This record gives sequence, C-alpha cells and structure tokens, in this order.
Amino acid sequence: MKDENRFLIPQEETVKQKEYIEKVSLLIETVFPASPKAFVHTYGCQGNVADSEKIKGMLVEMGYVLVDEVENSDLVIYNTCAIREHAEDRVFGNVGALKNIKARNRQMKIMLCGCMMQQKHIAEKIRKSYPFVDVVFGTHVLHRLPEFVYRSLANGEKFCEIPDGDGVIVENVPLHRDSDFKAWLPIMYGCNNFCSYCVVPYVRGRERSRAPADVIDEAKRLVKAGYKEITLLGQNVNSYGKNPDYGYDFARLLREINDIEGDFIIRFMTSHPKDCTRELLDTIAGCNKVARHLHLPFQSGSNRVLKAMNRGYTVEQYTELIDYAYKAIPDLSITADVIVGFPGETYEDFCETVNLVKKAKFTSMFTFIFSAREGTKAAQMDDPVSEEEKSRWFRELLSVQESVAAERTAESVGKTYRVLCESVSKTGLIQGRTGGNVIIEFPAPESVIGNFKNVTVTESLTWILRGRLLNE
Repeated sequence: MKDENRFLIPQEETVKQKEYIEKVSLLIETVFPASPKAFVHTYGCQGNVADSEKIKGMLVEMGYVLVDEVENSDLVIYNTCAIREHAEDRVFGNVGALKNIKARNRQMKIMLCGCMMQQKHIAEKIRKSYPFVDVVFGTHVLHRLPEFVYRSLANGEKFCEIPDGDGVIVENVPLHRDSDFKAWLPIMYGCNNFCSYCVVPYVRGRERSRAPADVIDEAKRLVKAGYKEITLLGQNVNSYGKNPDYGYDFARLLREINDIEGDFIIRFMTSHPKDCTRELLDTIAGCNKVARHLHLPFQSGSNRVLKAMNRGYTVEQYTELIDYAYKAIPDLSITADVIVGFPGETYEDFCETVNLVKKAKFTSMFTFIFSAREGTKAAQMDDPVSEEEKSRWFRELLSVQESVAAERTAESVGKTYRVLCESVSKTGLIQGRTGGNVIIEFPAPESVIGNFKNVTVTESLTWILRGRLLNE
C-alpha cells in the first residue's frame, strides 16, 4: 500500500458498512412499531463532537430518530473522554444511572465509545461493574457502528471491540451536523508528541493527516451549503501534512481554504508551540478569512517542568513566538492551556507560570489541576505537593488571569467587530464571538442567528463583551 494510503480504510470496508446500514434499516422495520429513538451524548473536546456527528449521521441513515432525552430511548451512545479523571467520573456516574432506565425499558441498547473505551482497563471495568452495557468500542473502529448495531439488534450480542493500532482515516461517512451554519472539519487525527501527562497518543493513535484534496473538497461543499464558520480540527493542526508526507503543510492548507469563494470565517485548533512557525503566523496575518485567534497551550512557565512534561520547547522559545505573533497580527487574541501542580512542581516553578501569564496577556485560559492518567509517564512520578496546596495555586493563577482578561476585554470598548450570530444567551440577548473568540452579547431579533453582523462594543466584563448592532 502506498505511504499516503496506509491509514485509509479500504473501499471494501466502506461498502461493507453501507450494507450493514441497509440491514439495520430492514431489521428496524420488523423490530420496532415506529422509528426507534437514539440518544447520543458527547464528552470532551471538539474532536469528540465531530466524531459524534458521524455517529449521528450513521444512525439517521439506519432509520433512527435522534432525541435529546435518554428516557424512552431505544439506543443510548456515550462518546467518552479520557483527558482528566473528572471526565471519567462523570461517565461512570451517568452510565450507572442508565441501569434503572434500562430496567424499565429492556429493549434499550447501551453503547459506550470514545477515548475512555480505547483503554483496556476501562473496558474491563465496564464489563465487570456495568454488565447492562451492551457494546463497548474504541476510537479506531467508530466507522463500524452499523455492524455493531446490527449484531446487537439481530443477535442480542454483547461485545467489546478495542483493537490496537496506529489508527485509521475514514472518508465518506454519513454526517449529521449539529449546526446549520457552523461546521467542524477534522483535518488530521492522533498525536506523536507523547507529553508525559497525556493519554491522547495511546487512545487516538499516531498522527495521520487527511489528503489535502479531501479536506479542501469538504470545505468547498460546506461553503456551498451555506456554512459561515469552518473550524479545522486536529490534536495538533500545525503538524498537518507530516504524516503521511503530502508535501503540503498547514500554512498552505489554510491559504487554499481561505481562497475558496464565499463569505465565511476559518478557525482552527489546537496548535502545539513546537510546530507553530513564523510562516504560519504570517499566513494568518495574510488571510482575510482566518480568525485572529490562536489557541497555543503552554502548560507551564518553568523550563524544568516543561522538560519533565516532554513539551519540546522552552519558555524563551514560547515567549519569542508570541511576541512575533503579536507583531505580525496586532489584533490577535491568544488563548492557552495550563496545568497546575504537575508532579515535582514547586511553588517557585508555579510562580514562573504566573509571570508568563502576566507577560503573555492571554485573552483567556483553560486551567487544570494535574490529573494522573494511567499508562502515562507522569502517573509514575513522585507527586509530593498536596491537593490542598495545588488548589491554592490554582486560585492564585485564576485571580491573575482574571485581571489580565479584564484588561484585554476593556481594550475592545468602542471597537466594532464582525460577529457571527450564534444563539440566544441566558440573558435573552443574541450571542456570538469576535474574530478573537471573545463572547459578545447584544440585543437583536432572533432572525439574525446564522448571519454576520457588525457589533460595536459598549461594555466589557471580565470574560465577555456587551454591544449593540451597528446601523447598516
């Protein structure tokens, strides 16, 4: 098999799953008096959300009706996340709650998939402690859902499918998108970085990029269908094209999608600092449709901790990178991830993180207390600092970032932004995001949802903006 095709699922497997879709569709007509109901719940990142859109697409093709309530559902699928212990605990709690629901509806099928299930110790725990679960399957076999549904419905099988491997690329899977105007567009899967705290390479496989033609064709179809925001997804989008080597990097992909005719905005996530180049930043600056937002996780402001994390860059390199980014793109908004309390981290290390946050002027941050993941190197490291002490550090960092964020949002007062109107907020106002990914609320009729509007900022809060529609 050619290098560029080694991750691609063979055409005969795609045909096989389409045949299973037809088999399930015919079986449903004999088993259910009306169209069966399916409930799909997603935990975790945007990549999981994109996977769930494939799950929903296949279910609709099979003849299921998607519903928002687990009660009275005929099929329940939880697409799980393994990034932190809290996410796993939520899954176990919610799966446990399904026991009584299934007792009242014995025809219900329960399936668990996603990153948690790719871990064999988790799958074994499900088998022993939650025997009412029918099917467990991992990230590498999501495309076989029609086969799994058929086996469960036709034969009443209970089984677990979590094969090892480097992962796959599957094209032409049916999709049911959650939005009519915002679309997730995965461009690559997996990760080769092996940060010492992270389970992603073990549950998502190695880096594998979709063919440029497939990505660009899908982007063109989305624009033609009227989508106004396209978010390019990958565990590390700026290493796109390295594996397989298409002779095609992420900067070039951005430029080509930017050149598609139409009125839309391009976002992307997530970037890794070691692969974020000046060429990429110059590309963002030169592309009129690429949002002025860069999510660039730094994780720690201590070089000693970064080395223990196996991040592949230094604080100095990160600082130089964001300094160049602000110069190249003056209106850029940078957001980041940071871990507090990594094993062996001292308060002095933590203070270096605080100093970096003050210098970097992040618009916002996703901040987490270290969570040990089984199978990672960090889980084996000595961790002498108490959870109570880590929580104090965490609160201190949040306080600093609140001040920084308030300063950043205050700079927006009086400025006008082109905003994609997304939804009605809890306050009854229309809600959207600036190009810098800052939430902005403003009074307007619901008819504006799904459209771009110019909004002038009238008030800044710590994390969000308030504004008014510009007279058009």
